[in-house]
Amino acid sequence: MHAELRPLIFSVAYGMLGSVAEAEDVTQEALLRLHRTTTPVESPAAYAVTMATRLAIDELRSARRRREMYVGSWLPEPLVTADPAHDPAEHVAAAQRLSTALLVMLERLSPVERAVLLLREVFEYDYPRIAEIVGRSVENCRQILARARTRVHEPRSRFEAAPQRHDELVSAFLDACRTGDLAALEKLLAEDVTFTGDGGGKVASLAVPATGRQRVARFLLGLFRQAHAAGLEVEAVPVNGQPGLRVRDRNGATAAVMSIAVSGAGIAGLYSVLNPDKLRHLQPFDAVR
Repeated sequence: MHAELRPLIFSVAYGMLGSVAEAEDVTQEALLRLHRTTTPVESPAAYAVTMATRLAIDELRSARRRREMYVGSWLPEPLVTADPAHDPAEHVAAAQRLSTALLVMLERLSPVERAVLLLREVFEYDYPRIAEIVGRSVENCRQILARARTRVHEPRSRFEAAPQRHDELVSAFLDACRTGDLAALEKLLAEDVTFTGDGGGKVASLAVPATGRQRVARFLLGLFRQAHAAGLEVEAVPVNGQPGLRVRDRNGATAAVMSIAVSGAGIAGLYSVLNPDKLRHLQPFDAVR
């Protein structure tokens, strides 16, 4: 049933929702509608993207109240693509396009603003196509995108750096955290670095993000000391196409996933997901689908 479209449709749905389970539901429904349609479809991909985007807009509108009541900071569910043999192709495709930092910024937008910005800047659709998908005029879509860019007001380059720079920074970051070298760790962090934790009220986490090189560095060293004392294993893995860390307990279950946003100034953002509900798709019994 148009299985070749799954990576694209999932990427659109995940970019809209930031939830793996919800994106999979939207993907399945969009492909089911494509399969069941009785009218001729000139472009199955265009039809499925339209369905997925509209379904995701509706889901976001209904989820807004839940997110407003969420305990602590809300972060997207992470996509860890460390094992190509076991990671679903659609997850890999989405991760390559949608960094955690981008998804966090998109949370500032309304559902339609989010759709227009994603379709234009991430998936590179032209305005007439976007207008058709969201049911607005071309001119209105241009205005929506301009408004969305203003609301996000975070230049993408702030979170961009060469891949080699990523590897070097993450390696040095892990070494400094494991050895407790505060001075070395501070040198790796941007002056305005931010650490955001998402425990969802189910796991202890920061109530509000921590900001600033010294505060974040001290907090990180405390976390690594706690992890070592608890016998947790920390490994470097790709998270949403960017550097990241996965924390496993003694049974091999994923206890936390941290995404690391790197800029020319160093490590600019750290996003740690601890809410077990957001890590279900990463647990051992879900590894093979």
